[in-house]
Amino acid sequence: MATVASARYGKDNVRVYKVERDQKTGVQTVTEMTICVLLEGEIDISYTKADNSVVVATDSMKNTVYIKAKEHPVTPPELFASILGTHFVETYPHITTANIKIVTHRWTRMTIDGKPHPHSFYRDGAETRNVEAAIHKNKGIEIRSGIVGLLVLKSTGSQFHGFVRDEYTTLPETWDRILSTEVDSGWSWKTFPSLAAVKASIPKFDKAWENARAITMKTFAEEDSPSVQNTMYKMCTKILDVVPEVENVDYALPNKHYFEIDLSWHKGLRNTGKDAEVYAPQSGPNGLIKVNVARSQISSKL
Repeated sequence: MATVASARYGKDNVRVYKVERDQKTGVQTVTEMTICVLLEGEIDISYTKADNSVVVATDSMKNTVYIKAKEHPVTPPELFASILGTHFVETYPHITTANIKIVTHRWTRMTIDGKPHPHSFYRDGAETRNVEAAIHKNKGIEIRSGIVGLLVLKSTGSQFHGFVRDEYTTLPETWDRILSTEVDSGWSWKTFPSLAAVKASIPKFDKAWENARAITMKTFAEEDSPSVQNTMYKMCTKILDVVPEVENVDYALPNKHYFEIDLSWHKGLRNTGKDAEVYAPQSGPNGLIKVNVARSQISSKL
């Protein structure tokens, strides 16, 4: 006999834009998000018996997102995700977990004539601030914050040598290369016992995001990288050091390759090794390196 092993459903790609207006100063602040809501619980009969009595319509979930965005702050996104999820598990007795994903898109305030403009913004890249939260009925709130789509490049200061060489190897060793990647990084917080605990941590969320972003770029830029693996490990450990409330940090870094072009066929033109100036950006295939670094669990020996 077949049974439902697991199930969740909901509304994806709910786009939300909120404007907050300071009546005293005239300054306006904008936030644009794409939100996904997926619910779990006692919903098996909607699959096995075509019984929709346990189904909260996904259109209702969309409406709930808009209403809660009007009623509550939407920043930091860790807070808004927790507010949304708590609503679903508290409103519907048969819903046990609400999974909320929020992607916050960049709108950066314009500077005009040396002054921040009160209501004009520009999109300065595809980088997003992401939050994934699982809100469990009576079992706390799990939150993973992250950076996605931060495209970085340095034209020197990267090495790769000493790797396995065998009959399948054609890649030459290098002590100086271009390094570029699109950062996908996340940090998972210690479980929050309640929405009140999330609210008490509001100042920590923005600070952690700022620190993680700064550490990522500083480490990337300043280190003469022996490998992507080692550099990303150092990024993880530094974030763990400065954000004690975080349990683990993960990175996924795809290589964005730039290959030298041998132009010696044209009048002996030198464009390889120390003479390389013109490169061919590659779209694929590419390396993909991932890591998840957790705090060491040290047990006391009595």
